[in-house]
Parts: sequence; structure tokens; C-alpha cells
Amino acid sequence: MSNPLMADVAIIGAGPVGLFAAFECGMLKLTTVLIDALAEVGGQCAALYPEKPIYDIPAHPAIEAATLIENLERQIEPFAPPRLLGRIVTAITGTAGAFTITTDQNDTIAAKTIIIAAGAGAFGPNRPPLDGIAAYEATGAVQYYVKKREAFRNKRIVIAGGGDSAVDWAIALKDIAASIAIVHRRPKFRAAPEMADQLAQAAERGEIDLVIPYQLHALHGASGQLHTVEVADLDGKTRHLEADILLPFFGLAMDLGPIATWGLDLAQHHITVTPSTCETSTRGIFAIGDVATYPGKLKLILQGFAEAAMAAHAIHPIVNPGTALHFEYSTSKGVPA
Repeated sequence: MSNPLMADVAIIGAGPVGLFAAFECGMLKLTTVLIDALAEVGGQCAALYPEKPIYDIPAHPAIEAATLIENLERQIEPFAPPRLLGRIVTAITGTAGAFTITTDQNDTIAAKTIIIAAGAGAFGPNRPPLDGIAAYEATGAVQYYVKKREAFRNKRIVIAGGGDSAVDWAIALKDIAASIAIVHRRPKFRAAPEMADQLAQAAERGEIDLVIPYQLHALHGASGQLHTVEVADLDGKTRHLEADILLPFFGLAMDLGPIATWGLDLAQHHITVTPSTCETSTRGIFAIGDVATYPGKLKLILQGFAEAAMAAHAIHPIVNPGTALHFEYSTSKGVPA
């Protein structure tokens, strides 16, 4: 790019929180550019689980991840932020009011401020240490993400894990799959209480088999086709669960990538920020969503949305020094032209 792309705010990360940050900045008449390493917007919602229902978005009892992203895209249409997709930010130089951002595709962006909404950074699944698992991964008998629920119709599914993803997908797939068994090493699940209750109720009705306390032990099949998943309890006693597909949900391995070299204060692979503004240790650079941390932080999309609003309001005086911000509710001022 011969001439730098100019913006008041460069938003690094185009997942749901990054998209909403573009809206909040637009409402304050701040220009933005969206930058993301993926080839499409939406982050994990688009790349990993577009059909997963999300239950904690206000005014939506349930909304699929892909639909949430579509709605967020429609919401920012009036502001038409440029998008640099399939790009990794490799360097940031300058200071507040005059940052220069470069990417691995030789893009140059001149931005007065920066919002990092990079989610989990570069992400990949935590793979269970099972012999021969690669052969089953190659055929789709072992999968770490659910993109289309219909692909699991009439399949015998074993889900391993005790967090939100394991519980949510067990509930979401129970009416599609031939059978669902969920394997966890302890009786208590680390999921939202309401979803854990739904899981217990489905188990009582015989819709889901709770295999607890067990953990994965071995895979059995031929030519990449899975026949049974062997599990073992704490005493070494084993069971064989008939299965066509294993879904291990043991979280994502987080790698900040180049972000770790930008000189920001970090805590356990997260960027520390001031809670009231979401500003990092570097003046003019903000972090929101899963990548940001502070006391009391909750890793919820809705909290990331709130952080986007706080960051946008903290950015306004940096971009417009000496100009008072007369805040109005969107219901009274509408969307700026």
C-alpha cells in the first residue's frame, strides 16, 4: 500500500467485540479500520462455531454465533469501516495521536489510537494425548469445533470436557444425534448454572448419557473410522462407548503472537488494562474482550461489548483534544450520517 490508510482508531481483531467497537466509535464520529488475521470477520464465532447458540446476549434468548456476526455487520454498515482481512499486525510504532501500524502484507495504517480486540490471539485446540488420534482427526472422526450441526445427524457422539462448550454442544446436538455421551472427570460441570441444570434434566430424561467420573483413555476403530471411545475412571476401570465422532472440548491454546512483543504489560498471556477505560500500559492503546484482563473481569461477549463503549469514550478526547463530548443516548440522536 503506497499511501497509509488513515483512521482515528485501528481496531485489531474483527470478532464480535471488535465489530461492536467499530459501531461505538462510529457513534462518536470516530473513523475506524478493522484488521484481522482471519480471512473473514467474526473471529471464533465465525471460524469455530457459527451454528452454536449463544444464550447471554441481551434481548436474544438464543442466537446462533453466525447470526450474531451478521447482525453486528449490519449495525456498522452506516460507518463503512475499511477491512484489512487475512493480515497479521507485525509492528506498531509511534505514540498516542500518531501511531503507525504495519502488517505482514505490507499494509501501513496511520491511526491516532488503537483498540486490540484480538480475542484469544492465535488459537488452536488443546488436543487430548491419545495414541493414533491424528488418523481420526484426518477423517473427521475426531473434531474440535462444530460448524454445521446437520453434519452430526444420526451420529453416535462422545463429548469430552466439563466446560461451557461441552455442555452447550451436548444440549444443542441431543435432538440431532443418534446418541450423546458426555465424559467428564468429576460430577460438577464448569458451565453456566442454567445450562448445567438443562444438562442434568436431559440426563434424567435419558437424552444424554453422563459418563462421570471418567476421562479419555483410548480410541478404537479402523482406517480412521471410529468404533468406540475407551474411557477410564480414577481407579483404572474402563468402559467402551460406541461412537462415530469424538468431540474433545478442552479449551483453546492461546498464543498472543506478535502482540507479546509490543511492550504492553501482560499477565498470563492477557493484556492488563485500566478497568474504567480499558487503556493498556501504553497511552493511546486499548484492549477489550477476551485478550484484556483486570480485577473482576468476566470472559463474556456482553462484557466485551461494554468495554468497547468505555474504550470509545476514552479515545474521543485523544482524537479530539479540547473538544467536549456531549453524550446522548442512541434513542435520541440516532445513528450519525
